[in-house]
Amino acid sequence: MKIKGLRWWIIGLIALATIINYIDRSAINIMWPYIYREFGISDADNKSALALITTFFMVAYAIGQTATGKMMDKLGTRFGMTVSIAAWSVSIALHAFARSLTSFSVFRFFLGASEAGNWPGATKSNAEWFPARERGLAGGLYNIGPSLGSMLAPPSPDLWG
Repeated sequence: MKIKGLRWWIIGLIALATIINYIDRSAINIMWPYIYREFGISDADNKSALALITTFFMVAYAIGQTATGKMMDKLGTRFGMTVSIAAWSVSIALHAFARSLTSFSVFRFFLGASEAGNWPGATKSNAEWFPARERGLAGGLYNIGPSLGSMLAPPSPDLWG
């Protein structure tokens, strides 16, 4: 059975995954003013604590770029993206169980490592599903994810009353 426009559906799903990726990534900066006290962090130390957490995330993200790229090459893009998305979904869910700066930093590290798989997977999918003459448009579609995800991440002011 052949699905008409399947490759455009695929790139649309990758764009959706990228949007979710950036919502997950942005949530810490949006929610930090409301949660840092739960970890026993003082007002004076909250910015340095957030910087530490962000560093854990970014180091893991840098490592994850290479590791997940290799995984995509070895396991294939479909399975590699599935593993990456499943891992970052579990990682973001684990944040609810963080009870200290240490556990929160560990969960951010795992989130960074697993979210990094989005970009090697998206790039490889683009190359596999699209001829060279259409890769620019396809790449442009999944690259809207960072902008839309970052824009959609902040909750509506109506929610906070």
